Order: sequence, then structure tokens, then C-alpha cells
Amino acid sequence: MLKTIWLVPVAALVLMGGEASWKTKSIPGWTQEDAQQILTDSPWSKTTLANISRMQTEFERREGGNMGQETGVGYDGVDQRTRKQQTAHFFGSRVDGTPNASRPFTLQVRWESALPIRAAELKAGVIEPPTLAGDGYSIAVYGVPGSYFKDDPKKLGDPLKKEASLRREGKDDVKPSSVEVFQRQDGLVVVYLFPLSAELTKKDGLIEFAARIGRLGFTQYFDAGEMLFQGKLQ
Repeated sequence: MLKTIWLVPVAALVLMGGEASWKTKSIPGWTQEDAQQILTDSPWSKTTLANISRMQTEFERREGGNMGQETGVGYDGVDQRTRKQQTAHFFGSRVDGTPNASRPFTLQVRWESALPIRAAELKAGVIEPPTLAGDGYSIAVYGVPGSYFKDDPKKLGDPLKKEASLRREGKDDVKPSSVEVFQRQDGLVVVYLFPLSAELTKKDGLIEFAARIGRLGFTQYFDAGEMLFQGKLQ
């Protein structure tokens, strides 16, 4: 009985301690720490693990009428970045010490058009956050490898349009109206713009964002019921 009496207040304290401080403040009262938490771990920003598809053999490429390995966004630099992640995580290697090629790839997915994300970027001093022309729901994927893509952002992103969608239970999938790829010092940012005609609401529950970027494939869920700020869905 004593254990039951003490477990209740302890559990309550744990829940209170886990409450994000930015939730109880107005935007002007946010600290740098608040902004960083919103940008890295909040209802609008999630860390996701992308699976890495294997490279085709030369025989498979020739059978498909192609020569040489595929290159471009989501292909170039993937193996180099994966090896760095594996080196930083010793237990990600096999017993014989060779890299585990199936280890997932870490990406950051942000609901870029959400007011809290924009406000947090300003507070954190983020320089030139990725933006797309036109209205819509904007989702940005950070951490895609690459440091030398100098082509037009839209040209780089066009091949990725057919490889992404928003999914909700009981509703049609929504494809992006445009995709652009922005070059940054720490890698690439792939930004998807979904049309406002999708009419997302808090009643949608879990919103699934699925995408493939070259060899990187992932699915990330956002809870519409948690994506409320100042009483509005963001």
C-alpha cells in the first residue's frame, strides 16, 4: 500500500518535469533553448530514420539499360555519411569490424510553414531558412548528404515530386505541388510544398509524410491534435 501511495506523486512529478517550457510562454518570452527544442523535438519537428536501399550491381544496371551507378540528390555522399555515423557508433559495426550497411540514416523533418517553427528560427538566428514561392503546407527535410549541388533548386527537386505524399486515414493521398533542394554548408535541405486544397484539420489525427530521396526512404508521422498553437492548427 505504501508503494501505491508514493508512486502517484512521483509519477506526477515526472510528467510535470517533462513539460516543454515553451508551451507556457508567449513567443517573445522564448529563450534560445526553447527555440532549439521546437526546431529539434516538438509537434512540428521530428528526428526520423531513413532506410538506405542497396546500390544496384553493374549487372543489374546493365540489365535495366543503364551504365554506371545512379548519381544526384540522395545518391551522392550517402555511403560516406553513413560511414561517419557508423564510426561515431561503435556498436553499429558487425563483429568483424566492417560497417553495417543496413544502419538507418538520421534526418530531421520540420513542418516548415508552421508559425512556431518560423518564430523559433528567428529566435535561434537561423540564416535564410528554406522557403518556396506560393502558399501551402511546407515540409523540410534536413541532413540529406551533399555539398556541391549548384543546379537550380527546382530542377533538383522535380524528380522527387512523385516520390512523396501526405496520407491520412479515410482520405486521398496528397502529392506535393513543388519540391526544391537548397544547398547549405551542413548539407542539403529538401523542401516539399503541399497544396492548401488538402485542407488539413486537427480531426485528421495522424498525418503520415512518406518520401524517398534517392536511396533514402522514410515515413514520419505528425499528430494533428498536438500541432495546435494559440488555438489554431499550425
